Amino acid sequence: MCIMFFSRKLLKIFWIFIYLSKKHLIFFSLSVFGSWAGQLGDGRAHLVGVYTNRRGERWELQLKGSGKTPYSRNGDGRAVLRSSVREFLCSEAMHYLGVPTSRAASLVVSDDDVWRDQFYDGNIKKERGAVVLRLAKSWFRIGSLEILAHSGELDLLRKLLDFIIQEHFPSVVPSYSDRYLDFFSTVVSETANLIALWMSVGFAHGVCNTDNFSLLSITIDYGPFGFMDSYDPNFVPNTSDDEGRYKIGNQANAGLFNLNKLLQALKPLLDPRQKQLASQILEEYGQTYYGRFTELFKRKLGLLGDSEDDNYLIAFLLKLMEDTKADFTMTFRQLSEITADQLKELHIPEEFWALQDLGRHGLFSEWVAMYLSRLDGIKGDSDIKRRRRMTTVNPRYVLRNWMAESAVQKANLNDFSEVQLLQQVLQRPFQRQQAAEKAGYAMRPPAWARGLKVSCSS
Repeated sequence: MCIMFFSRKLLKIFWIFIYLSKKHLIFFSLSVFGSWAGQLGDGRAHLVGVYTNRRGERWELQLKGSGKTPYSRNGDGRAVLRSSVREFLCSEAMHYLGVPTSRAASLVVSDDDVWRDQFYDGNIKKERGAVVLRLAKSWFRIGSLEILAHSGELDLLRKLLDFIIQEHFPSVVPSYSDRYLDFFSTVVSETANLIALWMSVGFAHGVCNTDNFSLLSITIDYGPFGFMDSYDPNFVPNTSDDEGRYKIGNQANAGLFNLNKLLQALKPLLDPRQKQLASQILEEYGQTYYGRFTELFKRKLGLLGDSEDDNYLIAFLLKLMEDTKADFTMTFRQLSEITADQLKELHIPEEFWALQDLGRHGLFSEWVAMYLSRLDGIKGDSDIKRRRRMTTVNPRYVLRNWMAESAVQKANLNDFSEVQLLQQVLQRPFQRQQAAEKAGYAMRPPAWARGLKVSCSS
């Protein structure tokens, strides 16, 4: 890609509340912050065409911010450099973290000025415009089907759904009478997987509306996203989200809400038996998510095999992290780098600053003892093997808001050096890099970053 300019009972309750029970989730539309918006998106994306690469992969090319479309809601159809840099960098960062995502092919800066009220406070400012060329296997969203069902265009809904299945769901037999059930089952499972992956890297999308949820279960529409610094299940990256609807700890619930909207859109095409089966499929979403979340966090802790106490061990650590405001990314990364002997002696070297923060908790030693005991029970394992596998799943670098903001500020002055540096660093997030260390990308976020705000305005 290129750029052109405490008690076990209490912890169990905590685990269920934050990360959902195995079968039940809380419902808190096109759904925007839970309300019908009457239109799919903001209408400023231009589909350029379809490109098939040398490996036979089919990609849909789309321009974001290139101007008005018939659906632009009386807006200018433009995008500012600020949001364009963030989308360009984050979509690529997520790809190299192993999270399904759209990609960014290029970022082009415009000489035209764009006027925006960034925080919706009446303070309108002139900003630089930009256009991102982005790619995805498909840009169809849950909202693409929801809007047709809502308007009663059932023939078009069926045609579109059959097209999507034929083009993008090879595991679903197009002529099968239950194809819509198979399609729905796949979307439910893959949506649960995607959100669990978000959680595993501390990513909050920020605007989990139905028009921002891909039917192919990839991450799309990077706006007011954020990677957590200090661990906080109530982390809200989007200052426009006054009620915290899309806080990081509620993303799985948001996914269920959107899948329920998808089910409502599909129901006119289903017979009574299929409707009942589809409802049962949706009921399994919580268990699917819970299982995938657990699997990912066991990998982050280097655990092999199964133990009945693994969920407790994970929940225990997350509670300590919440209490001490320990850094999410670096706590897991430094657990990947510290030796078992250092942990056992509770000797935390200065370089492991996130673990030092965690170590201030009165129950840290209890968690360490439980963790080391679990590791000791893995037959044929060694501490070197444990650390090696943990460093392959726990990134040292993610696109923190302060890093993106620093790059944006320089880009606004025609200095794209940090955009290029981040682009290079984030292609190898699991490897220690000299340039990244020099830039402080694995250090504590600077004090000025605490006041950073991002919003839907772009």
